[in-house]
Amino acid sequence: MMDAAVHPKLTRAEVGRYAATGFLHPIDALSADEADRFRLSYERVAALLGGSPRAVQLIQIQRYYDWAWELGHHPAVLDAVECVLGPDIILWSASVFPKRAHDPSFVTMHQDGTYWGLEGGAVTTAWVALTDSKRENGCMRIVPGSQKSEILPHKDTYGPDNLLTRGQVVEAECAEADIVDIELDQGQMSLHHVRAIHGSRSNSSAMPRIGFAARYVTPDVKPLDSGQSAVLVRGRDRFGHWELQEDPPAFGSLESAVRAHQEEAGEFVAMLTRD
Repeated sequence: MMDAAVHPKLTRAEVGRYAATGFLHPIDALSADEADRFRLSYERVAALLGGSPRAVQLIQIQRYYDWAWELGHHPAVLDAVECVLGPDIILWSASVFPKRAHDPSFVTMHQDGTYWGLEGGAVTTAWVALTDSKRENGCMRIVPGSQKSEILPHKDTYGPDNLLTRGQVVEAECAEADIVDIELDQGQMSLHHVRAIHGSRSNSSAMPRIGFAARYVTPDVKPLDSGQSAVLVRGRDRFGHWELQEDPPAFGSLESAVRAHQEEAGEFVAMLTRD
């Protein structure tokens, strides 16, 4: 963990709160104009995927769309991430979690590290709100301090309205009184630890909820499946565990990018759902 006094994006107290609770919010990241631009870019992709794509169709988007590559490199996002991971940062994966108006989709309470196939190092997720993310439209919810436990047993449900690849749910009691709603205004972001227990309810409102989730790791994190691609977004990689993608995506057309993306998305989901 770096000295927050040197890097002013987060205060020393905020870095300490992240260490104690496993999450931090709200953090200002994007202007309203930036958030709208990224949202519209996502919506153009969504339109080519039928208008209401599922989260499993929106995995590893930094490899295919220039706007996702740009957002994964955004200085305000990385400045916050650097405060908890240090100066050397790799972007392992980015995805969008969309909930349309009155969407029954939800996320069961779980720990991210359950099936990610990562070993060692430190991992955090930056969740950037491209629309407001509130209780009524299904914001993320988290159990403070739950990152202090190791990965707990999970049960796979494969529920049709569950946004997770396996519909996994942690086999631990999550008392409602202990859960915190991570409410964000458009353009704000949160950080959460890879072991923090979290989830979200369905969208009961007429307002969509769209969030960009970027998973950042320190270079000493090792993927259990070799040959995985990632992006060095800040600092140096002294370990060589990843096949680093150096150039932004260039597919010529959005349609070509979407076709290539959907081919790999299926392979990536297969890796995450492998027993």
